[in-house]
Amino acid sequence: MESIQNIKKRLQSIHNINQITKAMELVAATKMRKSQEIALATRPYAYAVLNLLARLSEQKEIKLPPLMEKRSIQNTLYLIVSSDKGLAGSFNSAVFRAFEKFAIKEDPATIAVVGEKAYQYAQKRNLKVVKKFIHFGDFTSPEETKPLADFLISGYLEKHWDRVIIFSMSFKSALRQEVLIRQIFPIDLNEIKKTIEEIIPETGKFAELAAERHTLQTESTQEYLIEPSPELVLRDLIPHLIAMQMYHLILEANASEHAARRLAMKNASDNARDLAEQLQLLYNKSRQAAITNEIIETTVAAESLL
Repeated sequence: MESIQNIKKRLQSIHNINQITKAMELVAATKMRKSQEIALATRPYAYAVLNLLARLSEQKEIKLPPLMEKRSIQNTLYLIVSSDKGLAGSFNSAVFRAFEKFAIKEDPATIAVVGEKAYQYAQKRNLKVVKKFIHFGDFTSPEETKPLADFLISGYLEKHWDRVIIFSMSFKSALRQEVLIRQIFPIDLNEIKKTIEEIIPETGKFAELAAERHTLQTESTQEYLIEPSPELVLRDLIPHLIAMQMYHLILEANASEHAARRLAMKNASDNARDLAEQLQLLYNKSRQAAITNEIIETTVAAESLL
């Protein structure tokens, strides 16, 4: 049987680990809620921009900007969104599996990555990484994600790729996250609207917001006087809307990461508690056995003196 001293050391180590994982669980839960709040606060503005763009793009006399023009797809860029840190359960591996399943026919595939874990994955698979973005932060700001949006827009305008597909995690609830596969280019206003809507969780504090209905108004119920011209407004608003879409995707990925880490740390804390209970039982048995041996030795010694 293991010595009492070793069991006590193991118990102390498990107790320390349990304290760390419990603290990480609470921190991840706070960050998850904060990411949701930030994303939801931007939705009214995003919907207003979408409605204006929908109305303008439906007018036949307006020439659409290059970002909205349809063209044949020759090259595709895959953007893989992961975390910078580990200890997040299957958060990253689920995204990587979805990418491998979807892009298995693309050899070699053109890849851009968000997060250190995605970059490490691409290096191990010898994938061609044209750009990497790291350290967006737990509470991402629009200024932080703008370089990512600018990179995707410039590559599309310069015809380095004709389609952009993103692989990231979609936040469904604190206990469930699913892989999101979203086509960013060619631009589809309904796809952008879907991205904004999916930040609302299915359950939890913000679930009641799902009852709100936002529609893209394409019929001209109001007349706008646009200066200097509708074409210039579209040219300036489309990149801004793409940046907003990327901002929402990163925020949702952050919320999913924190939710996955919270769940992983909760499982680790539960396992540590179960293991501590087993070791405590083993410690009690070892201690009782030691006491029993001492009593037997004392009794034997006393009887030998008679």
